[in-house]
Amino acid sequence: MPGDGVLAGGESPVGPRVVALGGGHGLYASLSALRAVTGELTAVVTVADDGGSSGRLRRELGVLPPGDLRMALAALCGDDEWGSTWSEVVQHRFRSEGDLHGHAVGNLLIVALWELLGDPVAGLDWVGRLLGAHGRVLPMASVPLDIVAEVELDGVTSTVRGQVACALTPGRVQAISLVPEDPPARPEAVEAVLEADWLVFGPGSWFTSVLPHLKVPELARALHESKARRLVTLNLAPQPGETDDFSPQQHLEVLRQHAPGLPVDIVLADTGVVDDPDALEKAAAALGGRLVMADVATSDGSARHDPRRLASVLDEIFLQKR
Repeated sequence: MPGDGVLAGGESPVGPRVVALGGGHGLYASLSALRAVTGELTAVVTVADDGGSSGRLRRELGVLPPGDLRMALAALCGDDEWGSTWSEVVQHRFRSEGDLHGHAVGNLLIVALWELLGDPVAGLDWVGRLLGAHGRVLPMASVPLDIVAEVELDGVTSTVRGQVACALTPGRVQAISLVPEDPPARPEAVEAVLEADWLVFGPGSWFTSVLPHLKVPELARALHESKARRLVTLNLAPQPGETDDFSPQQHLEVLRQHAPGLPVDIVLADTGVVDDPDALEKAAAALGGRLVMADVATSDGSARHDPRRLASVLDEIFLQKR
C-alpha cells in the first residue's frame, strides 16, 4: 500500500522538495510517480534532442528542442478530466502529407509561447498553468545542446554527434560530452537543485537523458553541492544503441566515471531485473549509497515502470520507511 504521503485521486500532498532530472520516456515515468508523492516537484529536462518534431523546430526557429519538455508537462497533468484531456492534446501528433506531419501539438504550443514571451521558462510556466500541471518544468540549459559520444565497435572507437546519432550508431557508447562545452545553465534549474530535499536521477536513456545534466558545469556544480539527498532509479532494460548488454551495476559505474565526486544516497532497482544483487550493492556502496530493491515494473512484462508501484516505493524512501 502507498505510504502516508501518497494521496488518492491524483491529489498531491505537500511533501519534500523533489527535483527530477532526465528526459523522454524515463522522466515521464518518474514524474508520473512523483506527482502522487509530493506537491513540490520540479523537472529539470535535457535540451539536446535533434530528431523528429523537436529537431525540425530547433533547426527552423533556433529554439530549444521542446519535445522532452512537453513530455514532462504531460506527465505532470492530473488524472481528472481536465488533466487527462490536456495531456492527450499536447501529446497528439498531426498525421498528414504536408509540413505538419509528425509535429506534436504541445511542441507548437510551447514554441508559440516562447516567441510571444521571449522567455523559455515563462512560456513553460504558462503551458503548465493551462494543463494544471502538478509541478514545474525547466530546461537544464539556456541554449540547445549537441551530445557528442565516443562509440566503440569491434575495438575501434569513433565519435558521433547528435542525440539521434548517439542512439542509433552501432556499438557501445563509452563517454559523452556536450557542444558547446560550457553551456549556460538555467538559473531557475540551479536554484531548484540547491533548494531541493531530494534529487532523482533516472530512469531513462543513460547517455542522452541522464548523464548530460552532469556535463553542464554550473548545474553539475549545484548537483554536487546541494544538501539534498540523491536517488538513482535504474532502468528496467538496456537502451538499444546506448547501453546494450549493460548490467545494472555498469550503469552506476558509468555514472561514477562521468561524475566521480557525486554522492548517491539511494539506488532503486526492480527486483525482477537484478541478476547479481551483491554486485549491484557493491556498486551502490562505491557511490556512497545503499541499494533498495522493489517490484516497480508493470505487471504486463513490458520494460515500463508502474507509476503507482513506483510512487509507493518512493514515498516510503522519502519517509525513511525503506
